[in-house]
Amino acid sequence: MVGGGARRARAVTSAARGETPAVRIRTPRSSHPCQRPSVRNTEGVTPARPTAGASDVRLADALGPLRTDPRRSAILLDVDGTLAPIVRYAEEAHVPESTRGLLIEIARRYAVVACVSGRRASDARRIVAIGTISYLGSHGTELLRAGWTEPALDPDVQDWSRRIQQFGREADGPELRRLRVRIEDKGSIVAFHWRGAPDEEVARAAIDAIAVRAEQAGLRTHWGRKVLEVRPPVRMDKGAGVVSFLSDMDLDAALYVGDDATDVDAFRGLGELLADGRLRHVLRVCVGSDEGPSELAHEADLVVDGPDGVRALLETLLATDER
Repeated sequence: MVGGGARRARAVTSAARGETPAVRIRTPRSSHPCQRPSVRNTEGVTPARPTAGASDVRLADALGPLRTDPRRSAILLDVDGTLAPIVRYAEEAHVPESTRGLLIEIARRYAVVACVSGRRASDARRIVAIGTISYLGSHGTELLRAGWTEPALDPDVQDWSRRIQQFGREADGPELRRLRVRIEDKGSIVAFHWRGAPDEEVARAAIDAIAVRAEQAGLRTHWGRKVLEVRPPVRMDKGAGVVSFLSDMDLDAALYVGDDATDVDAFRGLGELLADGRLRHVLRVCVGSDEGPSELAHEADLVVDGPDGVRALLETLLATDER
């Protein structure tokens, strides 16, 4: 749904030219901006296969309120799995040059462009490699605005950083190294990755034990795509970060694109701004994948197929409406 009264579109698109995308339309039970439609079981249902042109029209319609007035619109995007394809090792992630070029042009045209990541804000900027947009790091608790050299960190989170880092050092023992679990220091978060471990099932069992110890120590745990994050026991989510970031801006519309469970909070943050009347239109886009949480697709207004689908969406944001 774009705004309170429009139909809710759920489309699966492909950027690979020549493929015929699948498109589905669903209508909510209520037009209330925060109420979600019922989830229907679509297993075994073969969707209609319209022409690529029909899919392009649906995508353009969904993006219409943003494209109509770009100078009063915000474009917010997750990084890993959205702009950058998921890779075996987190440090190898990068945004394809074709996607970067589109994002640079979008930053020239739209009022606000920002990346929202679970990584440190400086790390997200390194991966995206664009200095003229803002970065919300550590799930929105760090803000690195365009042109800034250092991020600002939420004071409530900063007080816990030392304890989180100590927990990470204590957990980093010979057993995790043997299992090839990778530990990522995110400042106020420590992450344990088991993607690519020789035996992912055994590595996951070891990380389950770490999660128990973290909770016993009064810390919070959050599970992502083959990663456990240990966090401070304070509110730390992309929804709060997005609301804080946008709250003092004079905007009409906002788009958020993400692929993981942490992005559900960002979707709900946009819903909060819509319900409060601080935005007139929002569009919440799920980046579909085999590993993605079903909850994200259920909360989304639109679903695109992987980073290639995101690139097609960015192209549509820049396209001139010739209809």
